[in-house]
Amino acid sequence: MTEEAAPVRAQLPDRGARAVLALARFEARKLLLTVPVVIAFVAYVAWIVWRTRSSWDGYPALQDVDRATQSMPMLVGLAVLLGAARAVVRSERHGTEHHFGVLVLRPWQRTAGHALSVAPAALLTAVCVAGQFGWEALKPGAVGHGSPAELAVGPLTVLGFGTLGVLLGRLTRSAFAAPLLVVVLLFVFVLGTGASEESGLSWLAPVVSVTGPDTLPSDLMGRPAAWHALYLAGAALCLAFLAMAFSGGRGTFVRTGLALSLAAAVTGGVLQARGVAPSPELTAARERASTHPDLRCTEHGGSTYCAFPEWGPRTGTWAGIVDRVQAVAGGAAHDQALVVRQRIDARYGPGTDTAIPASTERHRVTVGTAWGGNRIPEFSSAVAAVLVAGTEEAGSELCDGRMVTVMWLSLSWQDDPMGALRRVRLDDSVSGSAIVLSPTNPLSMTEGQTDVVRRLLENPPAGTGARVKKHWAELTAPGVTTAHVAEVLGVAKPEKADSCED
Repeated sequence: MTEEAAPVRAQLPDRGARAVLALARFEARKLLLTVPVVIAFVAYVAWIVWRTRSSWDGYPALQDVDRATQSMPMLVGLAVLLGAARAVVRSERHGTEHHFGVLVLRPWQRTAGHALSVAPAALLTAVCVAGQFGWEALKPGAVGHGSPAELAVGPLTVLGFGTLGVLLGRLTRSAFAAPLLVVVLLFVFVLGTGASEESGLSWLAPVVSVTGPDTLPSDLMGRPAAWHALYLAGAALCLAFLAMAFSGGRGTFVRTGLALSLAAAVTGGVLQARGVAPSPELTAARERASTHPDLRCTEHGGSTYCAFPEWGPRTGTWAGIVDRVQAVAGGAAHDQALVVRQRIDARYGPGTDTAIPASTERHRVTVGTAWGGNRIPEFSSAVAAVLVAGTEEAGSELCDGRMVTVMWLSLSWQDDPMGALRRVRLDDSVSGSAIVLSPTNPLSMTEGQTDVVRRLLENPPAGTGARVKKHWAELTAPGVTTAHVAEVLGVAKPEKADSCED
């Protein structure tokens, strides 16, 4: 009897491990094929395709892209939570719980199998995250660097929600608890306003995504992403081991796993809270980037373009816009050497909307970190204003007929001049007075100037470009009226006179 019993006891742990893995594979397959999970993943993939095709107008910064992968996995996580909880209580609902007493698996091992079954859903989420990020990274206009810790948030969120579902099933043994919790979490995390970076407490949420109009260099982001990933991983494992403990697991494996995962979650939670406030070194680096940035300068066509290192590949694109604006300019502006410098205000961190003051240095143009879409006519308007007025500050104060010349230089060469006129104006209008956006201080157009510009762009008289170059000095003279500019360019005069207060 002793000789026969010894090998059986030696093989039980191995049999138990294989049985746990077999159960995990079976439950993972059923989980991935449940209707809520299938719908969630289909919606997730459809959202990735729909959004990524035109996101950031084809010019993404990867330090923004990594955070953009975090929100939709929460929807997948809620579906996984629901499926995992229903799987745990399936035997209770079907009245088959007593049949499991004859199996080699003890209750806590069955719980371990259910906890492992959510891992494939997290891995599939990681594949989707990698696909979304890779698609953005392969765009010709992509710049910057992504963070692996930020990219891990989505899969870890799914893993955490899944293990929460397993724990909920073990605690309540109810088929109604999970749907109720899903509704609560849906309103709190998915449909709610979301957390902000203002306090360490907000980082206890799975996703803390704060976006702003301007992208910062990746080394100035200052987000405690690595500690947050540790916190999420520790929390997910802690929930899994708690579920095993509530199922009767009292062995060394469960106790050690629970202690280590809890320590990881607490460590990550504490350190991410401390990391919310920028360090003195980060504060100093942001100050330097805002006031005396270390830019890399290159020359294109006689002009100098200075950018943060991550934006270096984009200088050629800026040069193309400058060349097209100068191509329709006359006089000395046609060949004027410009200095295009990238400027940001990073002192308040990501997610803040700060105004960049206009430069007072002659022939200097400011460009931001965002590009594509509306940023193109905004930049071309800034270039045109500097060519006409000499400085950005003087350009922002234009109120006479020179504004017509500025807008002609900025928009006449674009594929859709009227569409660009609409996009560059604050109110998206093509009539009446309006503010014209630019990287620094905005410009202003009166109603009369808008009328003249609209006529020029909708149906330009033959030879308008040649007349602009021939009468350049006249069209850019301080105090020239909009009516006189219209007469020179061969369009009807405006009904109203120039007025900065119009």
